[in-house]
Amino acid sequence: MDELFYKLSKSKFRSRFKLSIKDKEYIKEKGLDKIKEHAYDFINKRLAPKIILNDGKQTPMKGHPVFIAQHATATCCRSCLYKWHKIKPGENLTNKEIDYIVNVIMKWINDNM
Repeated sequence: MDELFYKLSKSKFRSRFKLSIKDKEYIKEKGLDKIKEHAYDFINKRLAPKIILNDGKQTPMKGHPVFIAQHATATCCRSCLYKWHKIKPGENLTNKEIDYIVNVIMKWINDNM
């Protein structure tokens, strides 16, 4: 994962995402376990299906720390998942792939707290 985060840090687009004070307060209020639950929920609903009608637009740019983390880690849409993580589009995500995505998101959140 270190190599991935190094590459993400070199991306002008990916490296511009930061947690706001409001995001950090929300994380502290809810706790990391609840944020992880939210991440699983978002990934299962927005990325896991084989076909996503609004792929590329399903992850808002703000509104929840997980959304910020998804853009920062290129786990925001199936195109980015393929480009950065080599997870193929057009297939349902496996439980292993979902776990990997959530772990990437949570690492980024932890590192940015």
